[in-house]
Amino acid sequence: MRLIILGSAAGGGFPQWNCACENCRLAWAGDPRLSPRTQSALAVALADGTWLLVNASPDVLRQIAATPALQPGAAPRHSPIAQVLLTSGEIDHIAGLLSLRERQGYGLRATPRVLGILRDNSIFEALSPGHVRRAPLALGEAWELPGLTLRLFAVPGKPPLYLEAGTTADAEDTVAVELTAPDGRRAYYIPGCHAVTPELRARLDGAALLLFDGTVWTDDELRRAGVGEKTGRRMGHQPLSGEDGSLAALAGLAIGRRVLVHINNTNPLLRSDSAERAQAAALGWAVAEDGMELAW
Repeated sequence: MRLIILGSAAGGGFPQWNCACENCRLAWAGDPRLSPRTQSALAVALADGTWLLVNASPDVLRQIAATPALQPGAAPRHSPIAQVLLTSGEIDHIAGLLSLRERQGYGLRATPRVLGILRDNSIFEALSPGHVRRAPLALGEAWELPGLTLRLFAVPGKPPLYLEAGTTADAEDTVAVELTAPDGRRAYYIPGCHAVTPELRARLDGAALLLFDGTVWTDDELRRAGVGEKTGRRMGHQPLSGEDGSLAALAGLAIGRRVLVHINNTNPLLRSDSAERAQAAALGWAVAEDGMELAW
C-alpha cells in the first residue's frame, strides 16, 4: 500500500507569499534547515494502477509536476488520477478543483455537506458534469476501491472560515479518512482536528499508519510570531504541545508509524534542528515533507 504526501503545509503553504515571520524569513533566504512546502494533499495508489487524490490543493499543478506517478502519458488526453476525495470545504482543500477541469474524467466524492458547498458556488460549474462524476460519500459508508476500502468519519472541527457567518456547525464540516487494506491493516489521514476525543483514540489504536494534524505547536503561536491574533483552536486545530495537546492525547496508542502533516508556517517543527522537532521525534513522530512516500 503506497501513499505520497503531495503537500505537507497548512493553508497558504510555506513560505507564505506575504510573510516574514522567523520561519518564512529563513526559508526566503534559502536556509537549508527549512524546506518549502505546498498545501496539504495526499495521493493514494490503487491496485489497478490509478490514483486517488485526497483534497485538491491550490498547488495541485505544482504537486502533479513534482510527482511522476501522477503525470499523463498513456494517451493525448489522459491522467492516472481516477478519483478525488475532499475532507472539507476549506479553500486549501477545494480550490485546486478549478485546475482539474480540462475535459478529464474522474470521480469526485465528498460528504453531502461539502458537495453542497460546491453546488452552491457557480464557479465550480467549470467542472463539466459530463466528465467529473460527483457522488456523495456518507459518514461511515464503505467505499470499495481497487485494493482498499475507504471510510470517512467525523472529527471535531468547524465550518470553513468563509462560511462561519450565517451557518451552523455540522458533523460533516471536518472529516478524517480511514483506509483499510484487504488484510485488515488500517491507515488514517486527519489533516484537521480540533480535539482528540476518547472515541478517536479508540479508533486509532492499532493503526499501521497515522497522518495527523500538526498545524501549530502552541495555541498562541500566530500571536507570538506577530502574524495574527487567532489561536490554533480558533482555527479548528488542537495544538501539539502541552498536557492538553494532541501529542499527549495520542500517547500510549499502538500505532505503527506517526507522521505530522498540515504544518503551519509559524510552527517551529519546520526547522530541522529545533528543540520541538527533537521532542516530537522522541515521542515517535516524523514531520512530513512534500514528496514523502509511505508504505503501510
